[in-house]
Amino acid sequence: MENSKEKVLLQIKGKQIAYVILNNPDKHNAFDDSMITTLTNIFNEIALNQELRAMVLMAKGKSFCAGADLNWMKSMADYSYQENVTDANAMAQMLKTLNTLPLPTIAQIQGPAFGGGVGLASCCDMVFATKRTSFCLSEVKLGLIPATISPYVINAIGMNACRRYFQTAERFSAQKAKELGLVDEVIEQDELELTVSSVIQNLLKNGPEAVRQSKQLIFDVMGREINSQLLTQTSESIAAIRVSSQGQEGLNAFFSQRDPNWIIN
Repeated sequence: MENSKEKVLLQIKGKQIAYVILNNPDKHNAFDDSMITTLTNIFNEIALNQELRAMVLMAKGKSFCAGADLNWMKSMADYSYQENVTDANAMAQMLKTLNTLPLPTIAQIQGPAFGGGVGLASCCDMVFATKRTSFCLSEVKLGLIPATISPYVINAIGMNACRRYFQTAERFSAQKAKELGLVDEVIEQDELELTVSSVIQNLLKNGPEAVRQSKQLIFDVMGREINSQLLTQTSESIAAIRVSSQGQEGLNAFFSQRDPNWIIN
């Protein structure tokens, strides 16, 4: 999608890296129903593309994402309860699709992220933000609650922080977001793209299937009791990838002191 009129753009570089770009800068990349549908479709497309090695979520303009578009929210004021449930579920499904993408996801945040923008960041594996970036869970200012984003934000910054910021709607800095665990690194504006590119280069050195399985491993293991069933499952997982063609290639390359075949020089 290269049309500048599109509110979301998808660019794929070198057949390996997908760039999903929020492209509604005049409205600070605020969500509406069309953007949510487009993002869901793009994330599903990315999930099915086995050639892709990573995805970068970024935005044009001064803001990363201002949350929900006010005109869209105004139109929802006349929705029935059931229509509101349907509408909210579309957002919930979009976030779930992003959160469970089978490849590494990187949020490249160049400006403020409010409401649903915090939700997008919380669904990504890695988050890099500039020093001018700020975050705000602003829903209560409108008499609303951060419901659909809550599972991901709570997972990202923890219950204690949410007990404060869900209720106060305070704006907090990128540095504070780093301290809370939402942001991995806080960098200068002119170093953001280079930092993300460096992380991507590190990812490309690793076994593609091993990276995907490592991400899935987190979902499979997180929060579970360490019992015989889990021990068996994790032992079977490492055994399966050791005997796989990629595992054999990686081990042979290491002992032969050569690059594995997934590294393109």
